[in-house]
Amino acid sequence: MRSLRELKELKNKNHFYKRIVMTIGGIFLCGVSVGFLKLAAFGVDPFQSFMAGLSSFIPVPFGTLHILVSICLLMFMLVFDRHYIGIGTVFNLSLLGYVIDFSTDLLRGLFPAPSFGVRVLAFLIGIGIICISSSFYFTADMGVSPYDAVALILANKWHVGEFRYVRLGTDLICVSLGCTLYVVSGGSLTGLTAIAGIGTMITAFFMGSLIEFFNQTLAQPFLNRERKERQISGLCRRSIYL
Repeated sequence: MRSLRELKELKNKNHFYKRIVMTIGGIFLCGVSVGFLKLAAFGVDPFQSFMAGLSSFIPVPFGTLHILVSICLLMFMLVFDRHYIGIGTVFNLSLLGYVIDFSTDLLRGLFPAPSFGVRVLAFLIGIGIICISSSFYFTADMGVSPYDAVALILANKWHVGEFRYVRLGTDLICVSLGCTLYVVSGGSLTGLTAIAGIGTMITAFFMGSLIEFFNQTLAQPFLNRERKERQISGLCRRSIYL
């Protein structure tokens, strides 16, 4: 029979592997969700709004540009607060941009001229996926994305203000820069809604509440399911002797 120590180590390994899966899966699905939001053209989340404007301004493949910007933000993390860096940070930096690039090209190839109904459906799917995937990524707690770390450092390290207000400020800066870069690079004013629209407002103001809902209903139960099953089993065994 295995010793108690061996069983504990096995449990910790399984828990660690589950967190790895949640991290990678969450990042991958988050990239797919941005592809759906881009197909919908109702606006993307604030950071991707900035990236979309920057991509139209600098002729570099989106996936590569995403890595370059993330590396700059990672340098900020390394200098001012390294404890936010983890495996999830590395996967986010190296994987997310290319997944967004691939999913966007794939969906636009499948729907080259999407109708309004298809766009609305893509928007709802994108919002749903980004909230669920983010809840799994955050619950895994294996490091934050370079962009998320900026507001955390400004709020917790530099004490600029409460996190929610600091994050709102960084989001507004991203949207403003994205729109400016898009217009300066020759983009049409009508095309701005694909960068900063109703989707941007929803992700900026309501996504936090939706992520918290999925944290409690999906991500946390998934991560702690084995622990709860053991607790229930223990209660059942003890009830036999009552």
